[in-house]
Amino acid sequence: MDDNDDIKIVIIEDNETIRNGYAFLINQAEGYLVVNTYISFDEAVKTILCDNPDVILLDIELPGTNGIQAIPKLKKLLPHAHILILTVYESENLIFDALSNGASGYLTKNTPAVKIVESIKEVKQGGGPMSVNIARLVINSFRKNQDSPLSKRETQILELITDGKSRSQIAKELFIDLETVRSHIKNIYIKLDVNSRADAIKTARDNRLI
Repeated sequence: MDDNDDIKIVIIEDNETIRNGYAFLINQAEGYLVVNTYISFDEAVKTILCDNPDVILLDIELPGTNGIQAIPKLKKLLPHAHILILTVYESENLIFDALSNGASGYLTKNTPAVKIVESIKEVKQGGGPMSVNIARLVINSFRKNQDSPLSKRETQILELITDGKSRSQIAKELFIDLETVRSHIKNIYIKLDVNSRADAIKTARDNRLI
């Protein structure tokens, strides 16, 4: 692709007002072209290969296949496309799930339009744009104890337990089933040598695991 060509963008967002708003704003910018918009990944997968986008703006909470699940599928379909998450969620768990699944950047929906447009160009050039609050969460996570006995997923679950979330709420937020949550909690208790939620939280905090 020539540098003078427009950056081709696909938007996958279930809210019609937001979807159309982004398309309008991006198309107003010189050098940018929204080639298609979709209400869901399940709709997009039918024709997105023909769109051949450079950048995909992807929401997380979508009907059917959610955005986190869609990322690796999109990367397999369109290995050269860059995926930029645009969501209301600021959960550390979702940020890391998105980035580890192959997203190139992560913006929240309160990001100014001009920043969204700049981020599309940045991601196309190989950058990893993030909203300021998202970048802060990422940096803070690296300050945690790197020698933790807990896996990344176990750490995520323990953080949600600390936030007072129930097992069913954790399952919903992480898009996993309840039995998987129970299994992870059991492993957390074993690894930390504790028998209760309160002890798990105290031990984790004392050892800077969360």
